[in-house]
Amino acid sequence: MISIIITLTFSLQWTPGFAGDSGVTQSPTVLWVEKGNSAEMNCSHNKDASYSQMYWFRQQQGKPMELIVFTTTSTKDFGSFDQNKFSAIKEKPESGSFTVMNVESDDSALYFCAVSEHSGIVLLHG
Repeated sequence: MISIIITLTFSLQWTPGFAGDSGVTQSPTVLWVEKGNSAEMNCSHNKDASYSQMYWFRQQQGKPMELIVFTTTSTKDFGSFDQNKFSAIKEKPESGSFTVMNVESDDSALYFCAVSEHSGIVLLHG
């Protein structure tokens, strides 16, 4: 039996100048998963519903942090990441989940979520 360690670390909130408790919670804090199984992580916050944007990151040992997916209740953007490998669900502004499917040794990393407030700013390009 081969087990993979997926560690969830501190939560971040992207609010300039903010210090102290972020109000963002992740669970579980440490996750052990057997190779081939899925690993599900949850994120929630106690901010108001305007904090509807959620980001899921990973940092593998010795590598820079990577954004895997950006989610809202209506959109998901995985960028260049494979949606057959990663899944994200966000049905309400205050919480969401993230899953690594078919876990392999390369999936061992720190995973964490961040939330941000929707600004309502629209950029127009001419």
